[in-house]
Amino acid sequence: MTDLKAFREETRNWLEANCPPSMRTPGGDAEVVWGGRRQEYVNPESKLWLDRMAERGWTCPTWPKEYGGGGLTADQDKILQQELGNIKARPALQSFGIWMLGPALLEFGNEEQKLKYLPEIVRGEIRWCQGYSEPNHGSDLAALQTRAEDKGDFYLVNGSKIWTSYADEADWIFCLVRTNPDVPKHEGISFLLFDMTSEGVSTSPIELISGSSPFCQTYFDDVKVPKHQLVGELNKGWTVAKRLLQHERNMVAGIGGNSALGGTGRRMEDVAKEYLGEDNGKIADPALRTQVTRHRQNDKAFQYTLARAGEEAKAGSTDGNIASMFKYYGTEQNKIKYELMLDLMGSQALGWEGDAFSDKEIATTRNWLRSKANSIEGGTSEVQLNIIAKRVLGLPD
Repeated sequence: MTDLKAFREETRNWLEANCPPSMRTPGGDAEVVWGGRRQEYVNPESKLWLDRMAERGWTCPTWPKEYGGGGLTADQDKILQQELGNIKARPALQSFGIWMLGPALLEFGNEEQKLKYLPEIVRGEIRWCQGYSEPNHGSDLAALQTRAEDKGDFYLVNGSKIWTSYADEADWIFCLVRTNPDVPKHEGISFLLFDMTSEGVSTSPIELISGSSPFCQTYFDDVKVPKHQLVGELNKGWTVAKRLLQHERNMVAGIGGNSALGGTGRRMEDVAKEYLGEDNGKIADPALRTQVTRHRQNDKAFQYTLARAGEEAKAGSTDGNIASMFKYYGTEQNKIKYELMLDLMGSQALGWEGDAFSDKEIATTRNWLRSKANSIEGGTSEVQLNIIAKRVLGLPD
């Protein structure tokens, strides 16, 4: 306990000395740091904060130090997150590499792959995207048809992926490909990593009703991928894919676990008071006050449940199907949040453009529309409910 107290004091002092002032304030979407070769730092202090955190390995605090991580224990990481929360620090880096690929590499990657890719992820040098879904196979991921043919020193990849988040901005992709079409569909899949600047790779953004284009269709035309970029065993990529999906679903679930107004950093209670007024420090409208309070209670309960599951996983007690429960609940919680925002802000939450609406109000409208995609990405809500029904509740087909 004494060691943890000393760690907390040291961490608090380091954060106070090293977290720039603007990194302790809400930031909009333009200031989010995804890293990678094309990252533009709207705020120079974002780069300073990233560099300082990455130097300590604290962008990935529990990863082993030999791979660039912080090497922290679970208890130390909990303290770090608490202290970051106390000063309202922004995340130094957001990354599919941190949330999805990195944990999979730690489990399935060889030593050479870990030593190369994991430190790059920690430092935010490479931005990753995910090549899973395909245009003609919907939620039946294992029916994928993107082919990777063995050409001796390399695989030749042909096919396409869809709903590839930020593919047009990513540096590398982790991609599921079919390497054996003559076996049952789950057994002929492999997991490849390759550079998005490789000859034959192209992307086409897909505009959403929110007006943004975070998703793309990605095309592979005779793309050469060196064989050393295969993760895990040939034709055993489905094992890697399933584990990565668990990490992805936990990541998507996490967006439902806080009541900050997406893209603006404001808390729901503050938004309610701004538009509805206050009554002795409370939200003036009692009915909406009840709804906000209930949502916040559900947030807290969900956060504690996620934390408990995380502790159980570290102790070796885990059920992969629980990620589907978390993904479904987090999705619904996030969608409810934005529906509640409409009630709180009234007609000001319906702005698309023009001087009658602030930037934060327009961002709210677009994030409300964007939240609808939560039910699809990372596996549709229908798929998650089927998994829960069959594998958790044991219901018949």
